[in-house]
Amino acid sequence: MTQNPPPILPSRIAHAGLRQKVMSADAAAALIQHGDHVGMSGFTGAGYPKAIPQALARHIQTHHDAGKEFRIGVWTGASTAPELDGALAKVGGMDMRLPYQSDPTCRARINDGEMAYIDIHLSHVAQYVWFGFLGKLNVAVIEVAGILEDGRLIPATSVGNNKTWLDQADKVILEVNHGHTLGLEGMHDIYYGTERPPHRRPIPMTHAGERIGEPYLRCDPDKIVAIVETHLPDRDTRFSAPDEASRRIAGHLMAFMQEEVKQGRLPPELLPLQSGVGNIANAVLESLNDGPFEDLQGYTEVLQDGMLALLKSGKMRMASSTAISLSAEVMKEFVENLDFYRERIVLRPQEISNHPEVIRRLGLIAMNGMIEADLYGNVNSTHVMGTRIMNGIGGSGDFARNAYLSIFMTPSTAKGGSISCIVPMVSHVDHTEHDVQIIVTEQGLADLRGLSPRQRSRLIIERCAHPDFRPALLDYVERSEANARAGHGGMHTPHLLDEALSWHSRYEQTGKMLTV
Repeated sequence: MTQNPPPILPSRIAHAGLRQKVMSADAAAALIQHGDHVGMSGFTGAGYPKAIPQALARHIQTHHDAGKEFRIGVWTGASTAPELDGALAKVGGMDMRLPYQSDPTCRARINDGEMAYIDIHLSHVAQYVWFGFLGKLNVAVIEVAGILEDGRLIPATSVGNNKTWLDQADKVILEVNHGHTLGLEGMHDIYYGTERPPHRRPIPMTHAGERIGEPYLRCDPDKIVAIVETHLPDRDTRFSAPDEASRRIAGHLMAFMQEEVKQGRLPPELLPLQSGVGNIANAVLESLNDGPFEDLQGYTEVLQDGMLALLKSGKMRMASSTAISLSAEVMKEFVENLDFYRERIVLRPQEISNHPEVIRRLGLIAMNGMIEADLYGNVNSTHVMGTRIMNGIGGSGDFARNAYLSIFMTPSTAKGGSISCIVPMVSHVDHTEHDVQIIVTEQGLADLRGLSPRQRSRLIIERCAHPDFRPALLDYVERSEANARAGHGGMHTPHLLDEALSWHSRYEQTGKMLTV
């Protein structure tokens, strides 16, 4: 990345006193100390600080080269980008990371035991900080689009935990990014009504597009110790064209939803949609654009290309999220038609976008990805072979446990067919069978509602497992049940404990889950 260009005039810092705090990224980074807990903005490649983390990485490297220890704890909204996670991980600058990450260097350091990582439900992060569960937040580093004359802040392309970071941090450093359009002003809804127990009140929201807060972030100007002006883009979120597996998964879901409407379990306009991040999720949203449903609503945590397309076509009338994370082409469409989208998009703090109370009240259809599911409907969405973190649970648990419909999706196999994504027992559990209603692969859809564990096992094998793995899965179930009948196990959830994770062990040893 190139060095920051000189500040662009006219300044986006309308507050006279704060203009005196403008400095270089290196000078601002020097205000962060070894051992600090640093809350940084950013949610899935949107709205993260871009200059200060790189300057901080250089600062840390200088200390390490001199034989001095320098590591910090980094708290964010969710994943960020190479300029933040990657830069700090590369120099060994993080001793703790939470609550979600997707950077390969960061992931490698976590899995090598060189960095601690706490995987937290996204709706819990802000309140854990309010409660003091995570220790003191020393510094907040927040990207904004501008500063008003009275000191209020125009949020950028994500809100995430920024409200909490600004409230709780001892000192605040701002990046004012001229690369964001000022047309974002008015799109945000920052709710300041949350309280600690026992003083909590209901969140006053009854539909996805309702505004319950204000368009700006607040911050005591005296806490702001530095401001850095930048002109740098968010990380582009590039999506591949839907492959055959993704299209088939989307097709199964469309057929299921149409049947739910026919049976009266869903209204014709469905219920507000939550969609996880990734190519499968975008394929599902794309199929909705070609489907029969009208007057849709979105209530999610990240607004991606597929949901913006639904807004553009008129299929969706309103979408709420905490971040906008788009490909370069779709971001151009967004910026060029901001007046249209500002009336249809609300960006909220993640403590509201992921709030269990609101999710339950609105009755969401939650659609999220997974790594694997087992025969009884338990889902692993975070760990490869049980021990190696991929990204984290993110917000999927917030939505799955509280949604009207909880749906998990994946191709039925991975690694060229060497791995079955339907296994006897998941190697790590993020979402128990109690929170999983629907499992979908390209093979089909298993509706698990109202089924006992033993009923679920046959349906998941029949509908979701790849044909190459069905005989072995069925053999496992039958032998587990026979073992239980012989008095060597329980009949409620039959397992062969010495074999339950043998598929994963075999893959680790041979590169294949099956012996043939």
